[in-house]
Amino acid sequence: MKRFVIAGTNSGVGKTTLTIGLMAALQKKGLRVQGFKCGPDYIDPSFHKAVTGRPSRNIDSFMFEADVVRDIVRRATQGSDIGIIEGVMGFYDGKDPLSDVGSTADIAVITETPVVLVVNCGAMARSAAAIVKGFQLLSDKPNIVAVIANQVGSASHFNIVKTAIEAECDVPVIGYLKKNSELHMPSRHLGLIPALERGEMQGYFDDLAALVTDTIDIDALLALTEAPELTVPTSIFDEKKAACCTIAVAHDAAFNFYYEENIELLQANGANIAYFSPLANEEVPAEADGLYIGGGFPEEFANILATTTQAKESIRSFIAADKPVFAECGGFMYLTEAIETLDGAHFDMVGAIPGVTKMQGKRVALGYREIFGKKDNFLLDEGMLAKGHEFHYSTYEQGPEQFAYDTKSRFKAKGEGYMQGNIVAGYTHFHFASNPEVAARFVRACVKGE
Repeated sequence: MKRFVIAGTNSGVGKTTLTIGLMAALQKKGLRVQGFKCGPDYIDPSFHKAVTGRPSRNIDSFMFEADVVRDIVRRATQGSDIGIIEGVMGFYDGKDPLSDVGSTADIAVITETPVVLVVNCGAMARSAAAIVKGFQLLSDKPNIVAVIANQVGSASHFNIVKTAIEAECDVPVIGYLKKNSELHMPSRHLGLIPALERGEMQGYFDDLAALVTDTIDIDALLALTEAPELTVPTSIFDEKKAACCTIAVAHDAAFNFYYEENIELLQANGANIAYFSPLANEEVPAEADGLYIGGGFPEEFANILATTTQAKESIRSFIAADKPVFAECGGFMYLTEAIETLDGAHFDMVGAIPGVTKMQGKRVALGYREIFGKKDNFLLDEGMLAKGHEFHYSTYEQGPEQFAYDTKSRFKAKGEGYMQGNIVAGYTHFHFASNPEVAARFVRACVKGE
């Protein structure tokens, strides 16, 4: 099995550009490529899927156990020729400054995957070798098998850097990307995912594949990245029961942040999935026993969502029928009374949760969360723990405090979200693989409500 990690010395070193370029180049060689992303990010996996045609998977050693990480990689790479794992931040950056937990390095070790280290070599020569040497010496656990130089000024500059690194670090430097390339990574702006899904960036991917092929030795890369097949004692994704309920999942340009494993764990526990689009004014499917509204960018479509009276009324009727509803981040915002945009415009939403969400000019929250359940929470009961992350640019101007759960970051703990009857909602994105019982409870609540 061919598999490798694209790791960076730091954030912004060019991991995503290189990853999607290599994916596109390998696709053109006729290889079936499976993408992965270290950490909880939703945007980069959308690039991967657009290039490879296969859903990319998030893998994270903070949010779930090592066997679950291996299981996700094992399952996803079936039917592919090569797996590419895009790292997060710098190679050793994770949850804790004193350990590798949650880092790209940790994922590389857990999955026994060779590492290709991307180094920003701009304005340096022999010093690049010192950087690579430091990454080799910090830990002897990861297997760094190759280096790719980024921000190189010319072919002669690359040869200087290559000579220094190979002499001092005994690792091959298999190629480079030039500084100030005409092909810049598109901004992860809020309209990006719909553009990716419409195929509007295929030309960019083709050009990037040509650029990568021109300056990186793809054959050397393939020769260096043999990885063992992964095994696990048991899989949390094995079917546990036959189909017993239907869960409606909102999915469109406004709501599209879902971990594939969340859906698969619901299915493993007996849920049929029925997708619908609130943005297209579609009603909750009539056969639905439960409702899941994920994250996304409802604020970007607030003017349209405000006019989708049929969709909103169907959600209100669904809630009134006392069926379980789970909403994360963008879905949570949609269930409040209104979204207020930066220009002060006020757009009416579903109104099932008292209060409004107001967009802010800067990021409000970012980071991992431990999620602690509360009594009568159908998803996560008192005494239960799940993990996830929080990332948003809005604040919830709430009515009465009716927190759905407590969350804990590295710095503080707080009550979060809203819970009332059959509604569990909040800003935190859950990863069901952190505690598969969450998916099982969701399904049981749907069956109970039939």
